[in-house]
Amino acid sequence: MNLTIENILLIGSILLFVSIIVGKTSYKFGVPTLLLFLAIGMLAGSEGIGGIRFDNPKTAQFIGIVSLNFILFSGGFSTNWASVKPILKEGLVLSTIGVLLTALSLGAFVWLVTDFTIYESMLLGSIVSSTDVAAVFSILRSKSLALKDNLRPTLELESGSNDPMAYVLTIVFLTLVINQDQSIVTVIPLFLQQMILGGLSGFASGKLSKFIINRIKLDFEGLYPVLAIALMFIVFSATDFVGGNGFLAIYICAVYLGNQDLIHKRTILKMYDGLAWLMQIVLFLTLGLLVFPSRIFPYIEIGLIISLFLIIVSRPLSVFLSLMFFKMTLQRRFYISWVGLRGAVPIVFATYPLIAGIDKANMIFNIVFFISVTSVIIQGTTLSVFAKWLNVSLPEKAKKLTEVDQLILDLPKSSLQEFEIREDFFAVNKRIVDLNFPKSAFIIMIRRNGDYIRPAGSTELQVKDILMVLADSSSDFERVRESIQYSGLIRKI
Repeated sequence: MNLTIENILLIGSILLFVSIIVGKTSYKFGVPTLLLFLAIGMLAGSEGIGGIRFDNPKTAQFIGIVSLNFILFSGGFSTNWASVKPILKEGLVLSTIGVLLTALSLGAFVWLVTDFTIYESMLLGSIVSSTDVAAVFSILRSKSLALKDNLRPTLELESGSNDPMAYVLTIVFLTLVINQDQSIVTVIPLFLQQMILGGLSGFASGKLSKFIINRIKLDFEGLYPVLAIALMFIVFSATDFVGGNGFLAIYICAVYLGNQDLIHKRTILKMYDGLAWLMQIVLFLTLGLLVFPSRIFPYIEIGLIISLFLIIVSRPLSVFLSLMFFKMTLQRRFYISWVGLRGAVPIVFATYPLIAGIDKANMIFNIVFFISVTSVIIQGTTLSVFAKWLNVSLPEKAKKLTEVDQLILDLPKSSLQEFEIREDFFAVNKRIVDLNFPKSAFIIMIRRNGDYIRPAGSTELQVKDILMVLADSSSDFERVRESIQYSGLIRKI
């Protein structure tokens, strides 16, 4: 078949369609959806029934980086700061010290059981040191699993924030493998530069992005998600250009924006929710196409040994050591240890040695691919079972919808009240987005001079406007009153 543009679109759309249909029924059999996406890519590849030959690590890496931008931004944007704040220290320790301990312990084991040099071993350990954000988010945010004691935000924060650390470690040890005359001391400045600049850039970009989104006046609501995408790529590429960690900057920027009042926030959130799923499918399909199963078979034995050591020894060791100074039940520590899913991210990082052309690059890539697959099969299919065994899961009736769920689903509140804007109110000539309006209440309609206006974040309130507000409780309505009144009394209609 000649690969024309039309054929590429046809093949791509068929693969996407098959992935969605197959993924719809996958959880009935306890198989993580993303694993099926990977399998479909392998079946469509040169050694599968599809016969599509794809052997371009550079293109796969580009697709992987673009996809990770969307996945990380979506995860950060939908992170509720109120739920993350109580476990912030635990999450950050797991995503930094935990990743470092996993890389070092697994690297040491690889050095003992293979003929890899110490730096090659540490490179492999670094590549698989982070939990996979796509796998963890897709499983934990499915309706089949809810957890006690802030476990879910802990695991989501770790998986969303630990890729930057793994990326930096991968670059550091790849540098040491390529430049044999350098020592670990010489690359410490690179490590610090990546993390510090990435963190500062992410926070500063978040503030600037909020200002741009809320101040720029676009004629169409659909342009605001496009603006968010543009800002996302600018943050990543600009941070990388100055020597910082773009992945870290993206995540911090997204977490900041997701917890601010933004114009058309619900529209942006819904768009990113869909795009994150699209990017996960595209990423796993691409990596499936890149893999040649015949090249993996020679490394199944050593890959299984390394994978089991990672799951049973390295991950639990890093979790228990990282969290040794925190008060936490043993069951919770064991469950965090078990949710150490590896997926697409390590495979994307494994393309860096391939592109660099180091001696054992192909061996590292195939071992990493095998580790990721076995991790998703062993751990991904048993998360619910282990949650019940360790008594960390919530019963079905106790599960609650998060604020993000409510925004995406656009659920109504339980009661309605109307508020009139008077001349001495703070809200006069102010945009809704500038009012510090409580997130637990929604303005569903504005009545102005006999007409009804659909509110948006950019809508400016005028004297005698009647706000129709939905909320759950009297305290919510009181916060609404405070946000719009500032001085004087308000008459409740």
